[in-house]
Amino acid sequence: MEGIINALTDRSFQIAALVSLAAIATLYTVLEPLLVKDKLKERMKSVGNYRDSLRKQQREALAKKTKGLRNTSPQGAIKEVVESLKLLEVFDADSARKKLMMAGHRGQGPVFTFMAARLGLPFVVAIIVGVYVYLLGGFELDSFGRLLATLAGFFAGFYLPNIYISNAVSKRQQKIQEAWPDALDLLLICVESGMSIEAAFQKVGDEVGPNCPELAEELGLTTAELSYLQERKQAYINLAERTGLDAVKGVVTALVQSEKYGTPLGQSLRVMAKESRDLRMQEAEKKAAALPPKLTVPMIGFFLPVLFAVILGPAIMGVMGLE
Repeated sequence: MEGIINALTDRSFQIAALVSLAAIATLYTVLEPLLVKDKLKERMKSVGNYRDSLRKQQREALAKKTKGLRNTSPQGAIKEVVESLKLLEVFDADSARKKLMMAGHRGQGPVFTFMAARLGLPFVVAIIVGVYVYLLGGFELDSFGRLLATLAGFFAGFYLPNIYISNAVSKRQQKIQEAWPDALDLLLICVESGMSIEAAFQKVGDEVGPNCPELAEELGLTTAELSYLQERKQAYINLAERTGLDAVKGVVTALVQSEKYGTPLGQSLRVMAKESRDLRMQEAEKKAAALPPKLTVPMIGFFLPVLFAVILGPAIMGVMGLE
């Protein structure tokens, strides 16, 4: 015990201990920034990982909703034929892609299928018409008339894909137009309740899905694009291009202005929802006003002869002495 006390009171030992402590403190000061982790960086990294996982889940859910012809990649002989004949340049692939997108078919697969159909259907229809008029003896035409019928089948087959896509676009736009005012009302409620626009689109899509799956699909696509596109403006513009409706374009303009300038969105959505409802009522009134002229010919051809027979029948029988 006395030796320990003598060592502690020794001036040389005290100097050595202080120098050792100073060296340890200096070494800790130098290495301390390397040992301490950046908590903010770790948090931001975890947020980025969580965002990536959500983006992956959204893409997987989107792929399940849009499976099949709507979101396929071109493969096989169709792709080789279209590329070898350069049909994408001949038939204006950009315009065809926009029409197919408005009809609900996305990706390169539908574009290649459409191009192949425009190339092959004229020959298919011409062969069917030729077999019918030449081999089966349909329509009892002369040789020149059969040739004209075959040529007519060829040109009809050339325009059949465009007619099909145009009808599909019209039907899809009509369904979206009918459900759009109700969707705007729901979107207004969600936005004014404090929800973000992504959550509002997702909620509205879930609500309108049973009645209008086409609109729910478009809103789901917009929600996914808002998650991973660099410019949110592009997601809104894509929604307008996919639908091709003036009512949707007006709402898209309001959303873009709200994102860019911070203008209030609730009042704009309220006005546009009212305009969409008025437009829907005007369309219904237009159809109702067009009904009487359409009923004129059926009434003249079917109702009036029966009415005349009922009214004049007894009088004619009485004059002819058939009673």
